[in-house]
Amino acid sequence: MSVLTLGQVRIHAGSATQEAALQEATDILVSAGAVTPAYVDAMRQREATVSTYMGNGLAIPHGTNDTKDAILGSALSVVRYDGGVDWAGEPATFVVGIAGRGDEHLEILSQIAILFSDEDDVAKLNAAQTPDELYALLSAVND
Repeated sequence: MSVLTLGQVRIHAGSATQEAALQEATDILVSAGAVTPAYVDAMRQREATVSTYMGNGLAIPHGTNDTKDAILGSALSVVRYDGGVDWAGEPATFVVGIAGRGDEHLEILSQIAILFSDEDDVAKLNAAQTPDELYALLSAVND
């Protein structure tokens, strides 16, 4: 099963608030059949405890452990905000929403972290002109 499809990848020219970005990440995951709409509350709870900003312009919002019932399947949402998102004081360009069944979120998290730890890879992700190009660069997460 693919955790990421082309329909779960978006590029916005402008910026967004952290709250709007969390809602969009949730909406994409809901459309993918991976979470219930309540998952946004789980993401908010996580951010209230610890920011999911990872560096290199990446934020990876995901729910708390006690909200597993909001997760129906494993999936990712990837949104690039070219105007940036103020993520608890840090500049996020990529907001990658993660829903993982069981321990699958750890595997997904590690693949995203590896991708964004390489500055050349991040430069390619930022340079992608279309969702198709961006998806092609990210599709390794499905392997």
